[in-house]
Amino acid sequence: MFARGNQKGFTLIELVMIIVILGILAAVAIPKYQDLSGEAKEAAARGALGAVRSAITIYYANHAVIDSAHWPPIDSVILAIMAQGIPNNPYCPSDEYPDSVVTGATKGTIVGTDCGWAYLDTYGEIWLNTDVVGENDW
Repeated sequence: MFARGNQKGFTLIELVMIIVILGILAAVAIPKYQDLSGEAKEAAARGALGAVRSAITIYYANHAVIDSAHWPPIDSVILAIMAQGIPNNPYCPSDEYPDSVVTGATKGTIVGTDCGWAYLDTYGEIWLNTDVVGENDW
C-alpha cells in the first residue's frame, strides 16, 4: 500500500533524544531562574531599605539645622518623609502586611507578624522584620 520511501516524520529514537535534551536544558535553567529571583528580591529589599534610611537621615539633618536634632517618630517617616509611604518588604507573603512597621524592636530580633519593617526611633534605625536570608542584619 504505502511505499516505505515516501514516509516522513521523526523516528522514536529522535523523539526520545529531543525529550532528553529538553530535560537537561530544563534541569540547568530552573536553578538559574530561582537564583535570579532571589537576587531580585534582595536588590529590591536593599533599595527600599536605602531609600527609607536616607529619608530618615534627611529628616534628622533638617531638624539639626532648624531647631534640635532628633530622629523622627514612625508616623512622620510614613506620612511626611516618604511621600508615597514606606515601600513593601519584598520578603513578605502577599497576604501579610508588607508595609507594616513595628517600633521599639531590637536589631536582629523579629517582632510581631514576622513581616514588614522594624524601626527604633531612639537611633533612627530601620531594618526588615524578616529573616529569610539574613536581611534582618543589614
